[in-house]
Amino acid sequence: MRHRVAGRKLQRTSAHRAALFRNMAAALIKHEQITTTLAKAKELRPYVEKLVTLAKKGGLSNRRLAHARLMDAAQEAKLFEVLADRYAGRAGGYTRVIKAGIRQSDASPMAVIEFIDRDTSAKGQDSGPVLVDEDVEA
Repeated sequence: MRHRVAGRKLQRTSAHRAALFRNMAAALIKHEQITTTLAKAKELRPYVEKLVTLAKKGGLSNRRLAHARLMDAAQEAKLFEVLADRYAGRAGGYTRVIKAGIRQSDASPMAVIEFIDRDTSAKGQDSGPVLVDEDVEA
């Protein structure tokens, strides 16, 4: 019986699953839209929405909690500075999952997970500043 057992295992160990969600959440915050399997998108949605809620509350302790779950300083900064302001008036439901057909190779159902009212120019770009080392000669 699976009583009181929440979440999908996605055929991964717990450490691999944690790393998967950490990387996918960072990619979603960076690009504001990603394509993945339907099961992964459905599991990623509450993970990211809790991060946005932490960012909306603000404060040092919430920033540290978000950093522990995200482990990406540039995306953490975008989360607390850009996304928290964007969703300040929204009580929840910051992301949506849209079914995107079947993957050709293994017939896996695909989905697009994106932020509501997303910035369309963020897709495919870096959200953090570009660091240029002027001392290095080519």
